[in-house]
Amino acid sequence: MAPPIEPPPNYSSFRSWVAIAGAFLALYCTVGFFNAFGVYQEYYGTTLLKVYSNSDISWIGSVAIFLLYIGSPIAGILVDKIGPTKLLVIGSIGELVAIFLSSLCSQYYQLFLSQAVLFGASASLILTPCIAVVSRRMPHRRGLALGIAVGGSSIGGIIWPIMLQQLLYARGVSFGWVQRAVGFTMLPLFAVACLTVVDVEKGQHKPTPPESETSEGSITAGNNDEPTPEEKPRAEHPIKVMFKNFTFVLLCLGLALTYLGLFTPFFYVSTYAVSKGASSSTAFYLISAINAASFFGRVVPGQLADRYGHFNICTLSVLTSGIIAFTWTAAYNLPGMIIWSIAYGFTSGAVISLQSACAGKISKPEQQGTALGLVLGTVSVTQVSSIASYRSSPANQGNRSLVGTPISGQILSRGGLVLVLARLKLDRKILAVY
Repeated sequence: MAPPIEPPPNYSSFRSWVAIAGAFLALYCTVGFFNAFGVYQEYYGTTLLKVYSNSDISWIGSVAIFLLYIGSPIAGILVDKIGPTKLLVIGSIGELVAIFLSSLCSQYYQLFLSQAVLFGASASLILTPCIAVVSRRMPHRRGLALGIAVGGSSIGGIIWPIMLQQLLYARGVSFGWVQRAVGFTMLPLFAVACLTVVDVEKGQHKPTPPESETSEGSITAGNNDEPTPEEKPRAEHPIKVMFKNFTFVLLCLGLALTYLGLFTPFFYVSTYAVSKGASSSTAFYLISAINAASFFGRVVPGQLADRYGHFNICTLSVLTSGIIAFTWTAAYNLPGMIIWSIAYGFTSGAVISLQSACAGKISKPEQQGTALGLVLGTVSVTQVSSIASYRSSPANQGNRSLVGTPISGQILSRGGLVLVLARLKLDRKILAVY
């Protein structure tokens, strides 16, 4: 089964790159900010919420991530129906309100409601529309385009932790004013994103009867007669259409397994470093290191995937991440942890960007928002489980935790094997470009 053939839409290339830049800024403020939660994890555990365990605090970040992904199917369907602008405006306002409300919080439940519930739910209205617009606008350079756009989350994961660390620790700014500074920083960036992330016009990506396949896969006759209501076949729901594609089901299953162990280092790498003797200020920079490597891992493999196949490079990246995950506990000193963070950040970054490219590869342009949302939605449960199931951080449990142990590597490897099956379902030739 070959992926759908996508003719290049008739739009300005410059306008498409502007949309990619806007998506970059939006993801910088959403997923990029999530990537900095390790700073909050450490800060809450030592000051604001020191009476709570690391596991309790991790629920704030993990629930926010869960809501980000579980809301993606709804956002995906909506972006296919009404476009991205309304969703981006609502999501941006929701995130800013969450940030400013958190500046007034001092109790666990208050931070949970603002930083986890409101922020996470609002972010889901931003993530999927941005990815869907980029995927539709750049069908023949999808890997590179998505790598750049999603790279905004990596750059956010570099800058936000440094900003937070400098304000909270080096300069001693109060938590409330740190959050307000974050909100005022995000405000103009969201404004630019809302103005620039604009979808191609409906007529440019929706199939027309004389030229395109119908939802049943047949070619519509090129006559001008309007069919009667009795003659019109009832269109299947887009979710049903996607899950009838066995390759898509395998893709979702493989990524769900992958996410069970993929994101843990982004939350716990600084805490793990502190447990091995690093200072808190130094350990914070490991979050920036892993995100810096992740940026290059999203862009460089994305460009290679456009040439050698999105499924091929994505599957290879998952398997490589599994191998690297086996070695986490071998990093006992700071240089070793830096090297490990860079290596893991690069390979995991490719997975994060290419999952969307793979979904776009096997879906029609007018259904890509739905497809991308479903992929993100299916990984939501395993994503939250990968963080919340660790009853404490590596600082307290060491090798008994799934974090960084061979078990984590095995989980990633199993996800990679399922993706191998998805790739072979497309074409059994090992060297085929898919």
